[in-house]
Amino acid sequence: MLNSADIIALYQAQHSDPYAVLGMHTDADEKLWVRSMQPGALAVAVIDAKTGRQVAELENRRVQGVEGFFEGVIPRRRNYFPYRLRISWQEGVQETDDPYRFWTVLGEMDVWLLAEGSHLRPFERLGAHLCEIDGVAGTAFAVWAPDAQRVSVVGDFNTWDGRRHPMRLRRECGVWEIFLPGVTAGAHYKFEIRSRDGYLLPLKADPYGFQAELRPSTASVVCALPPPVEASSIPAGDELGAPMSIYEVHLASWRRADDGGFPDWQRLSETLIPYLVDLGFTHLELLPVSEHPFDGSWGYQPLGLYSPTARHGTPTGFRDFVRACHAAGLRVIVDWVPAHFPTDEHGLGCFDGTALYEHSDPREGMHQDWGTLIYNFGRREVSNYLIGNALFWIERYGVDALRVDAVASMLYRDYSREDGQWLPNVHGGRENLEAVAFLRRMNEVLGQEHPAASTHAEESTAWPMVSRPPEMGGLGFHYKWNMGWMHDVLDYMARDPVHRKYHHNQLSFGLMYAFTENFVLPLSHDEVVHGKGSLISKMAGDYWQKFANLRSLYAFMWAHPGKKLLFMGCEIGQWNEWNHDTSLDWGLLDFPLHAGVRDLIRDLNGVYRNNPALHEVDFEPAGFEWVAADDAEFSVVAFVRWNRDRSRAVLYVGNFTPVVRHGYRIGVPMAGMYRERLNTDSQHYGGSNVGNGFEPLFAEEVAAHGRTWSLNLTLPPLAGLYFEWTA
Repeated sequence: MLNSADIIALYQAQHSDPYAVLGMHTDADEKLWVRSMQPGALAVAVIDAKTGRQVAELENRRVQGVEGFFEGVIPRRRNYFPYRLRISWQEGVQETDDPYRFWTVLGEMDVWLLAEGSHLRPFERLGAHLCEIDGVAGTAFAVWAPDAQRVSVVGDFNTWDGRRHPMRLRRECGVWEIFLPGVTAGAHYKFEIRSRDGYLLPLKADPYGFQAELRPSTASVVCALPPPVEASSIPAGDELGAPMSIYEVHLASWRRADDGGFPDWQRLSETLIPYLVDLGFTHLELLPVSEHPFDGSWGYQPLGLYSPTARHGTPTGFRDFVRACHAAGLRVIVDWVPAHFPTDEHGLGCFDGTALYEHSDPREGMHQDWGTLIYNFGRREVSNYLIGNALFWIERYGVDALRVDAVASMLYRDYSREDGQWLPNVHGGRENLEAVAFLRRMNEVLGQEHPAASTHAEESTAWPMVSRPPEMGGLGFHYKWNMGWMHDVLDYMARDPVHRKYHHNQLSFGLMYAFTENFVLPLSHDEVVHGKGSLISKMAGDYWQKFANLRSLYAFMWAHPGKKLLFMGCEIGQWNEWNHDTSLDWGLLDFPLHAGVRDLIRDLNGVYRNNPALHEVDFEPAGFEWVAADDAEFSVVAFVRWNRDRSRAVLYVGNFTPVVRHGYRIGVPMAGMYRERLNTDSQHYGGSNVGNGFEPLFAEEVAAHGRTWSLNLTLPPLAGLYFEWTA
């Protein structure tokens, strides 16, 4: 018989090795015992799983007030046999397989790789997995909590009682595991963890949970691991040389459901996707879709890294949405947040009673700006958790790219910290060497496993070679957001045109470094929130001039080297600052000037996609040629974009004053015919319809801007012009 100390420890959910005493065991006299902890049960019997016959009635041991511990000898049996438990409760009888009769969940190779922090796909073993063991269906649970004294699975299948299903510790890797027969998809669960000093922690959601409850509820939900996706139907090609026009979306506020709630994935497939196809965007970028507790974080404070948010439906719905995007010719980028996580008690913070995922020292482990925790990138299991997650979204949901948020905050130990509030690295410097190693490894793994996938870095400093391979000393990203270009150009466009000649370099300076990285030009959500105003409200001038300036900004952006990104609402000239709680102001499209901005975006995307000169050589000087960089007096800029073999060219000319320039002579690189392909001052977009007409223009042998050939142009006010060249 089991001693009283073990029984009391089991009843108090403090036993460190429940598998050593629960289930079926042979004693020194070769008697076969079965033991089960079932608090609240009236009786427990053992059933032969093969014959269905009862073979023993277990005794309810009452030790020092303990109720619910049952044990007994199986008569005439000496060897293990498959069995079930028949449990009598006040409300009825339950027959179930005993979790403690099953062997380990993790294989030895899994244990080895998890301990080493090199398991390429840890999500295939950790978390909750629907499976079948010895012909019995159920769910296998596994969670990393190496410093815990005890871990139990609790859920709606065991009345959230941590005494029912304490787990086995695999000490080699610090992972607790258990197989629970009969637990099916849709079951709600958490982990009850007792710290090594005996303190019972708040219930924790599963770090690897594949589905979660809708906030404010916080439980994980048993869900099948999505199978690997089929290859995208969109040809991979040379992405660096392909058109990339990105529409950035916060799904909850793009267009609310009819009842004012969140749109589901099916509704988004029916509305958002056709809208983007009509406007000619090539990529859809989603603000984080991982589960997060606070709507106001827009997803940038995630806790369920492996779970698509329940705000829009099920994980299967998200998978179908990505598939629908691909079927429509759209690639999907998802914002991914390895830079920090919130302190909500059900999350990763102090997960097993220690600083497990985060640093213990707040000088390393707490973000001053956001009040969030920082991952300990130097801990191999944490790095493995995050790299596995990056692979998970691409491999299991078909996401084409990850945009990594707040990279700058990861790279510098003194990011947003005063002296004395940060710790230097081992060399005494400010660089976060562990974060650098993590980012390089993450990009290497994705490159090896899914070469067609790409990564984008939101990195706002001068850190070198962000978009260069690790073997060259780079971080390994494919693209970097050009925050400097964005700040310069928006500052310029906010200035009264009479003053712009004194700040002309804000238009041209970006070309000084444009080819040092593979840049994306972002006009993102960060520029239209927190008191910054909408894009159109930033523009200088009166009502009409604001629209003209906005159209001119877009023409400059689409012609400039670099891929394009525009946040939702900016394409309709929304006046209000973005509000994550409401839909965009779609009623504005009833007004011609707002509809004109949208129509311009559609036409810009069309010209951009159909003319390789505008996208084929974005990241090399060979694709760009200045024509007029220094006409500050008239606030005019002009340049030529070339395709790879220089068989196609587009001349861009921008007039950033409200003055019409008649007879403005622009030098061009070669003779031939030039046709005005796009004019932002067209009446179609709400402009004054000044321009050069539809008839082709022929270069004249008249010197201008240091060139032999030139065009005699009329430059509309506050407008951008595109001319396509034909030999």
